[in-house]
Amino acid sequence: MKSFHIEQLYTGCLAQGAYYVESDGVAAIIDPLRDTRVYQERAQERDARIAYVLETHFHADFVSGHLDLSAKTGAPIVFGPMAKPEYAIHSAADGEILPLGKVSIKVLHTPGHTMESTCYLLLDEHQQPQALFSGDTLFIGDVGRPDLAVKSDLSKEDLASYLFDSLRTKIMTLPDTVVVYPAHGAGSACGKNLSKETTDTLGNQKKTNYALNPNLTREQFIAEVTEGLLPPPGYFPENVRMNKQGYHSLETLKEKGMRGLSAAEVELIASDREALILDTRSPQAFTDRHIPGSISIGLDGQFAPWVGALIPDIMQPLILIAEAGREEEALTRLARVGYDGVLGYLDGGIDAWEKAGFEIDNVPNISAAQLKELPVEALSVIDVRKPGEFLSSHIPTAVSAPLDDLNAHLSVFASDKTHYVHCAGGYRSVIAASILKSRGIHNLVNVLGGFSAIKEAGIPVSQEVCPSTLK
Repeated sequence: MKSFHIEQLYTGCLAQGAYYVESDGVAAIIDPLRDTRVYQERAQERDARIAYVLETHFHADFVSGHLDLSAKTGAPIVFGPMAKPEYAIHSAADGEILPLGKVSIKVLHTPGHTMESTCYLLLDEHQQPQALFSGDTLFIGDVGRPDLAVKSDLSKEDLASYLFDSLRTKIMTLPDTVVVYPAHGAGSACGKNLSKETTDTLGNQKKTNYALNPNLTREQFIAEVTEGLLPPPGYFPENVRMNKQGYHSLETLKEKGMRGLSAAEVELIASDREALILDTRSPQAFTDRHIPGSISIGLDGQFAPWVGALIPDIMQPLILIAEAGREEEALTRLARVGYDGVLGYLDGGIDAWEKAGFEIDNVPNISAAQLKELPVEALSVIDVRKPGEFLSSHIPTAVSAPLDDLNAHLSVFASDKTHYVHCAGGYRSVIAASILKSRGIHNLVNVLGGFSAIKEAGIPVSQEVCPSTLK
């Protein structure tokens, strides 16, 4: 029987893995999210005491729950070397051993993703390595990108060189049987090509992860790791700042933001304070009817990352439109990425807005089967998927206008024609339509089901290209 217990607490929206590690009634939480209740409840269920809050680095893609969890449990916040936040921590030395019940955790300073990046190695009661909590240093199939260090005088090439050394001297020397538990999986912007798998053995990663190829020279490694890096989302530096300096508790945000507002109050606040109305309902609900000028980013999708990518001001005042009972979920998921400006939500939802006599807007939809009946080659088809998706296969006459760079493509939406907008499955195209309509572009039709439905309907598309050939 194992002398330790590990749970991966994975949040799909952020593609983020936090960890509950326990031995003999003593627990450590690694890289917690801001909503800390789940960790406390897990410890209570298992009659355990949280003794450490371990941070692998200053996260850029979410606001960590380390401060709140430490305040609620009394457990110290632990960073590795070189972390200098504006609050009290235990700054662990490289190689330091942290006792945890019958086992222990060894601190491995692994600079490269950022200079303070640290992995935590779980040693069993016989001091044998069992698990590596690798943060953003090592992912499944990839490694952390070396260009996210905020206010660093080091270039991405400099950091990649540090990462090369960290992997080879601290991680690749570990036994193949060690299980790797990374901080992120596929969908995170913290790496380039993360696997959908969220854990693996180190031995298998040595065989399959390009970055662990022992034959790579330092120069080849640097070239591989730095090639093809897309610009990080704009909210990343702000999340790093919050994780370094501190933030308001989630409870405080709920006291401010969990206010039901009447339709008249929403209309007044939105106009007087320049608050953004954020509609978190499903894409279908938004296309049926919505408040003019509101932005659609549905909760049942990559909600937080798209908020971060498309709302540039993290301090933006927000009013929420949500399905009944999901208002607190929307506020919490916004807080995870540092959007703390929620002023309240429309009480009664879109029905209350319509009953109050305010204007309602909609987005026309078309099925892929209906689109096929039209002369597709003569239509203005706008594809808002990512460039790589577009290159792999698309309607030959379609124009690429990626959602995360949509403002740079507004000129393609001519006023004298109707534009048929699609993504992969229908989520991003509705977000795009809402942004375009907020900018006065209304001659749009949303293609239901996106590119998947387009292919199923038999609309001719370019031949698919193997992603590995796309540079």
